[in-house]
Amino acid sequence: MLSERLVTIEEKLHGLLVRHAIKALRITVGAIFLGFGVLKFFPDVSPAQGLSIKTIDLLTFGLIPWEVAIVVIAALECFIGICLLANRWMRIAVWLLVVQFIGILAPLVLLTGRLFSGPHHAPTLEGQYVLKDIILVAAGMAIAAGTFRGGRLIRDEPGVPDTPPAPTAEPADEPDAGHKLQIVLSAAAGERTVQDVCDEHHIPLSTYYAWRTATYHGAMSALDEQTSDIGETHEQPTR
Repeated sequence: MLSERLVTIEEKLHGLLVRHAIKALRITVGAIFLGFGVLKFFPDVSPAQGLSIKTIDLLTFGLIPWEVAIVVIAALECFIGICLLANRWMRIAVWLLVVQFIGILAPLVLLTGRLFSGPHHAPTLEGQYVLKDIILVAAGMAIAAGTFRGGRLIRDEPGVPDTPPAPTAEPADEPDAGHKLQIVLSAAAGERTVQDVCDEHHIPLSTYYAWRTATYHGAMSALDEQTSDIGETHEQPTR
């Protein structure tokens, strides 16, 4: 009995993780980027300022003044943080994360001696700072996989066998027209975002917008036909 209760609790917790883990990761990483980006706007406040200046100088061959480059990096990190927190402009944010991660990990190649100059080549405080950022890289990959182009986490329901079902030529069942209309209207009312509705019903954004377009066109056609029928009904025959 106790074992069954524990399994039930685990299943509920796992369901919550599948639904909310990517969202929580997106918010926390966004807060980190925004906070660290704001620090870089103030001279000598960010503990990584010296390392950032040296990395910028090497990457740009000294062509860009560090005063300008550090402001650009600060603005870039703040923009990425705002995108992740607001869950908006995610396509731009994902690509900017790629650029940002190149700069984050560049010191491992360009400044290896500086990062590992501790006793017996142990990482210095700056080295530990950069190594910790590898976690941000992995987190960014998870966020991109879970949000970009309709990506999402899924879970197998309890009791479903591990062996895959036999292949069939029949396509997967789609929601009927009434269910599609209900999904479209649930976001069209404005009380919920399109992204939340798509996450709940496990459909990509492109599918939702295709259904919404078909719904609008169908409604317009139906209204046109009804208007035409009403006009014919009220038209009196002439003798």
